[in-house]
This record gives sequence, C-alpha cells and structure tokens, in this order.
Amino acid sequence: MDKLIITVACDSRTSYPGNYYCPPQEDIQACAQQYIDAVNAGAAIAHIHGRRTLEDSIQADGRQVSRIHHDDWKRLQDAIMSKVNPIMQFGVASARIEEKIKLMKLGPDMMAVAFNVHDEYFNPDPKYPPKRMMALHPVEELLAYCKAAEEHNVKLEVECFQTGAFWNLEFVRRHGYLQEKTYTTLFIGWPGGTWTPPTERALQFMVDNLPKNCIWNVSVMNPEKQWSILAMAVALGGHVRVGYEDNPYIAPGEFAKNNAVLVERMVRIARDLGREIATPDEARQILGLRRSQ
Repeated sequence: MDKLIITVACDSRTSYPGNYYCPPQEDIQACAQQYIDAVNAGAAIAHIHGRRTLEDSIQADGRQVSRIHHDDWKRLQDAIMSKVNPIMQFGVASARIEEKIKLMKLGPDMMAVAFNVHDEYFNPDPKYPPKRMMALHPVEELLAYCKAAEEHNVKLEVECFQTGAFWNLEFVRRHGYLQEKTYTTLFIGWPGGTWTPPTERALQFMVDNLPKNCIWNVSVMNPEKQWSILAMAVALGGHVRVGYEDNPYIAPGEFAKNNAVLVERMVRIARDLGREIATPDEARQILGLRRSQ
C-alpha cells in the first residue's frame, strides 16, 4: 500500500461562511500561511482556490460559477512556493474552460475538473445567504480539458460527485486520454443535486465501481461523518483531503484554529491505522508527476 497522500483545501469561506478563523480570499498572505503551515504539518498537495468572484445568478450560458482573478492566483501560488514545495493543485473545478486554461499557463502540477454536472448548494448556517454553483460539463468539454492539460503538462484531478463521472472518464479514455494513474477525488456528502450520502456504504460503492488504473482520493463534507469515512479510505488504500473547505470542525461545533490542526489529526489517524504519510516528493512519485516549467 502506498504512503498516504494528504490534500489540504484551506482558503474557502464559500462552504462555511461562519468560520471566522478562515482568512478572506483577498488576504493572500494569510491564505498562503494557512497552506504553508498545513504542508509543514503533513499535507503533500495544496488545493488552492485563489481569488475569484462567484456569480450571483445563473447566466445566459446556463452556468453559475466563479470568475477567476488570475494575477492573484499567481500571487498566492508564489507566496506558498516561496516557503514550501507541495504539489500545486488548482481548484474551482467548474470555472469556464477558457479561464481554466489560462490558469494552466501559471504552471500548476494539477488542475481540478468536475467530470459530472456541477451542482452545489451551500447553506450550513441560515444566518448567511446560500451560495450555489451550477455547470454542465459535456464530454466534448472534458475532451478539450484533457487536450489542454496534455499541452500544458498539467495532470487533471478528476472530480467525481456521482458514478456518472466514471462513465465520462471511460469516455475520454476511449479517446486516448487519462489512461494510467488517473487521479480521482470522490466527493461524499457535498450538498446539491449531485449529493452522494456521507456513509461508509456509499464510499464502498464508489470504490467498487471506480474504473481501473485510478488513484483515488476522498473528500467528505459532513462534520459528523468525515473522520470515520476518511479513516475507512485510509484502511482501503485510498488518499484523503481535509481543510476548511470540506470540514472546518475539529470537534462538533468547534472550529479548528487553523488548517494545520486538521492535517495533524489526519496524520494521527493514519499512523494509528499503520499508514505512513507521503512527503510532497513521495507523492509526486506515486502520482507520476514532474514539476511544470
């Protein structure tokens, strides 16, 4: 069994707007420090979001997604990489493809792309207005992402909220893409129209139906079930993602004071289960990555 790759997603108040420990995206140095501390605590992949502006309604093209502020993404990336050397994974899986390809030019190691309809609805605290994201991702677009990723030497993170994403993955494979060491993230308990229940049986179902030649990772958005499901993923040989975007709670109702605390807890759980933690360089070997130039 490979060493455990821990991904950390630090810099989003979209999913939990009441988390007063989470720095605003405009505070690039504070966001960068969250990642630096989390990598030093054991995370190998930094899943960054950078500054973006979420559209306030569904647009004429049928999407409600974030607009990307590319210069500030580069500032955040540079601030992190000046102190630590994680695998750099760019998030916001449902921005429009032209904006995502422009992000590829910044030289991340990896790029998140949703391989199913993106339908999220965040409203964990009724004191704050709900936030939603909506976007279709037809197979023609996914093929265009795969082509662009090859051209820019970027490895795709295939985001899977439902098993329909597996069908799309097999479709692009029939066209010659993503044949080996395909990095897939299974999203459990994320609210919206692509919700998969946060249960151990749901995780087992997704793992049982995952296409061959995949390296799989799990993200759980459910404070009550996150740690037990992630522990199961560790035991099954998968990899894990933690951080303020997924679950900011260190205990019921208690926000973790920083993302490093969440990484440290994941490290303890993994080691208690007999699984060692991958360094960024070891994770690059597992994933078959080389640093983009």
